Amino acid sequence: MRWLDKPLSTVTTFWRLMRRDGVLLGLTGHDRDLVFDGIVHRAAPGMLPSAVEMEGGLESDTMDVSGALTHDTISRADLMAGRWDGAGLVFGITDWMDPGAASHILARGELGAIEYSENGFQAELKSGKAVLDAPVAPQTSPTCRAALGDAHCKVSLHRYTHEAQVSSVDEAGIEFAGVTAAIAPDYLYGRLRWVSGANAGLGHGIEHVDGAALRLAGELSSAVQPGDRATLYQGCDKYMATCRARFDNMLNYQGEPYLPGNDLLTRYPGG
Repeated sequence: MRWLDKPLSTVTTFWRLMRRDGVLLGLTGHDRDLVFDGIVHRAAPGMLPSAVEMEGGLESDTMDVSGALTHDTISRADLMAGRWDGAGLVFGITDWMDPGAASHILARGELGAIEYSENGFQAELKSGKAVLDAPVAPQTSPTCRAALGDAHCKVSLHRYTHEAQVSSVDEAGIEFAGVTAAIAPDYLYGRLRWVSGANAGLGHGIEHVDGAALRLAGELSSAVQPGDRATLYQGCDKYMATCRARFDNMLNYQGEPYLPGNDLLTRYPGG
């Protein structure tokens, strides 16, 4: 990076954020927009990175970024709704005099915990090495550790997924056209993703069923209206009996229901 050897440095920072719904945002600490690598980096001089700590070992690289909520593309409503949770992040430096010819990536990963206040927000970077913090072997469990339809479960979600339209909303929950009280329990512990309406692109878990009404986990960023559409994914209670009777998938059951517990040697014999 010979451009850093100049007597007068023209270096500035830039960020690229990719949301899980495919939205790509480029920002720069410079006072005007910069275009390079085919991306428009909007001027965001209020964005401030902390020191970037790059570890040569297996420890995860760390960096925090803070900024004022002044840019239209990063709003408080979107942060609170979780639209930026887990977004991919690339951070680097470039020469603002010639950004297309000189740039260097300092860190990449995804956004971790996001904290926000009335005046701005602060987010942490989780590098790719964060996956090394995961357990080497899964812990035993009497219930299934897999999520319905994942690589361990192997159940095809095609049969258990459909798109539906909101028919009514009340205190009991949200009712969808075609989801009757008889089949609504199949969606307990499942999830949905909104494909239209003010919440489009957001996903929620389904934590309770009341008749035909589905109650979602967490708070909605915007009110749901009749006519909004969502993709509904059925759920699983992770019990062996359900895996056998409903999904016929015991071959891939990821639990140990008959494994003795840690208190085996301290149990008293029954009378």
